Amino acid sequence: MQKHIVTAFEEELQNLSQKISKMGGLAENQLTMAIKSLENNDYELAKRAILSDKSIDKLELEVEEEAILMIAKRQPMALDLRRIIVTIRISSDLERIGDLAKNIAKRVIKINGRTPKSLVSGFSAMGELAKTSVKNILDAFAASDVDKAIIVWQNDKDLDALYNSIFKEITEHMKKNGDHIDYCTHLHFAAKNIERIGDHATNIAENIHYMVRGEMLSDDRPKSDLIKIS
Repeated sequence: MQKHIVTAFEEELQNLSQKISKMGGLAENQLTMAIKSLENNDYELAKRAILSDKSIDKLELEVEEEAILMIAKRQPMALDLRRIIVTIRISSDLERIGDLAKNIAKRVIKINGRTPKSLVSGFSAMGELAKTSVKNILDAFAASDVDKAIIVWQNDKDLDALYNSIFKEITEHMKKNGDHIDYCTHLHFAAKNIERIGDHATNIAENIHYMVRGEMLSDDRPKSDLIKIS
């Protein structure tokens, strides 16, 4: 009977991990659509990115409900309990990543094809960095790999630096083209949304460290001085 309970519990943990993996895949795909829609002024692709967010929201609710039920039913201890708690936290971060990708797509619709190619060139590199961070942190979670998680945590400064560069470029464009302030403001916020996706990846990295080692990362994360927008 005890062996059966342990086996059932392991299967439930595995099911949670699989749902996190599925959420991550959906979030990566949604971000890809949002960035491409921005680069190509693709209204239809932006709408698809917005609609795809519902699937991520649904999975987050399933993860949370199943995790709470497992805690109540199994009363796990130590690493198992931390893993369940971290799974809930990660599902929340992935849901926020989906929301941020949706917000980028919404900006594309508001811009309505007015963005010059010269202003979106940096978004491709920034989007790739964000997608890589999300992919690598999901791999780190699946393997309980603290070292890989710390690399993602440390590399977020590269995304910050790109954000600062894009912000300055757009600001200079606005100074020279006063009639472009409307859509340039939307571009500013799109860049900020991508930067925030990197922050959620680092949140997941910190939670992986907690899950495996039982403590949060104590060092301050290396971070470029961000230009703030209100």
